[in-house]
Parts: sequence; structure tokens; C-alpha cells
Amino acid sequence: MGLIGEVLALPLAPARGTLWVLRQVVAEAERQYYDPSAVRKELALLTERLEAGEIDETEFDRREDELLARLGHGPVGDVAPADGRTDETTAGTGRTGTS
Repeated sequence: MGLIGEVLALPLAPARGTLWVLRQVVAEAERQYYDPSAVRKELALLTERLEAGEIDETEFDRREDELLARLGHGPVGDVAPADGRTDETTAGTGRTGTS
């Protein structure tokens, strides 16, 4: 972009900076939300609450399903394979992914 383009785009600089900051905040929030260690910690706390009688079995099952879904999904919503394999693991072997 030439000098004239830069000068014309200058009023948009604060908006571009704000959008960049928002993208960074969202990326960090997703990283923390889907962090397996944080999800495991929440599962442990949920189990403690069930054992202490603070929540009933229905609430436990609902929250547990939500937490397990977070473990299986990444920030982009892709589902991880149940056996932990990737497509590359069995690619070119002629196997279907079962042992």
C-alpha cells in the first residue's frame, strides 16, 4: 500500500488494534477453556460435590457430559477420535484404525 493508502487507513488503526486485542483474548480464553488439566480438575471437583451430597446424580451426569465434551472437542469444534489416533496414524497401512 502506498503512502496515500496508509494515510487514508490511519483513522482505522484504533479499530484494527482493538480487533487484534479481542482476537488474542478469545484465543487465550479458548485455550484455558479446553485445557485438559483444567477440565480434569473440574471433573474432580464435580465428583467431590456429588460425594458430599451438594448435587444430585442428574446434575452430576449433565455437568460430567459437558466436561467430557470439552475434552473431546478443541477450540475449533473438531472431535478427537475416541482411541486418540489421528488419520495419519493409520494412513497408508491399509488398516481401518482397529488393532
